[in-house]
Amino acid sequence: MIPWQTILLGGWQALVDYIWHHTFTCLVPAFFIAGAISAFVSKESVMKYFGPQANKALSYSVASVSGAILAVCSCTVLPLFGGIYRRGAGLGPAIAFLYSGPAINILAIVYTARLLGFDLGIARAIFAVSFAAVIGLIMALLYYKEEREKKANSSAFVSDTETKGTDFHRLIFLVSLVAILLTATSSLANVYKWSLVGLEILFVLYASLSWFEKAEVKHWLSETWYLVKLITPVLLIGVFIAGIIKVILPPSWVAYFVGTNSFLANLIASFSGALMYFATLTEVPIIKTLLSLGMNKGPALALLLAGPALSLPSMLAIQRIIGTKKMLTYVSLVVIFSTFVGMFFGAISG
Repeated sequence: MIPWQTILLGGWQALVDYIWHHTFTCLVPAFFIAGAISAFVSKESVMKYFGPQANKALSYSVASVSGAILAVCSCTVLPLFGGIYRRGAGLGPAIAFLYSGPAINILAIVYTARLLGFDLGIARAIFAVSFAAVIGLIMALLYYKEEREKKANSSAFVSDTETKGTDFHRLIFLVSLVAILLTATSSLANVYKWSLVGLEILFVLYASLSWFEKAEVKHWLSETWYLVKLITPVLLIGVFIAGIIKVILPPSWVAYFVGTNSFLANLIASFSGALMYFATLTEVPIIKTLLSLGMNKGPALALLLAGPALSLPSMLAIQRIIGTKKMLTYVSLVVIFSTFVGMFFGAISG
């Protein structure tokens, strides 16, 4: 029996670790990017690429590979998802973006191939891209009525009010914010990393004061604050609960139940991955440890596909953005797809 003090300490340590290692380098820049998307990106642009009337091949292709340039975890992608969804993106492309953000990180895929084997790395890349598009399409079909209503509304929306900043200024501003996120999460030496981040922040301050009206900057900060209030409370509660689960359910237990390639073993791996929180790249050494303890390759892939894309904290936040029904549908699809793909991969990999 694990003492309750140890259980609570596990939750507290997870919360402190998340705030210390991920809040300032990942989450804060992501909130400002999401706020800028809501404030500065025109509805016409969002509708063109991600809206209900957008070309499906283009919108799902862009959304499904977006994670290749965003080294973010399942929690950091939430403000970005919330930003494009509130701006009018269709449910399908928004969900494809939500899954791909943390799942199709080039660094994670290369790291997977080097540490866990080329076969697992390639399988992760292929199925992660496929999952993003297919799950997004299924979500759009399941909630077709809502998408049809959004399509009708989007055809009659009023264009954004003319502002001081040009489209070029807005693009450079967004790129600068993304650069801060990428630099802060990079593996550069600290002296170079934070010097570069400092310069990027100074440029963003200069741009916000020189390129935009005060009302525009206020709108950006207001949108950012709205997303902070919407997501942060449930996110931190979820991180605390995930830390408790990690104490109650140690990795050695998971390895014990996923030593075969059975349906139950893959389901356990997928479901466990959906609940656990993995910071970017940390899932790879964890799964390497589980493989050394006897985990089958099928459940390993299932965990790789479900784990980075989902976590208990992210589920709670997603529910605030799209509602309980859609959140449960999305989670169920990820778990089910990961389970069956894991079984398939385990069978062909011997």
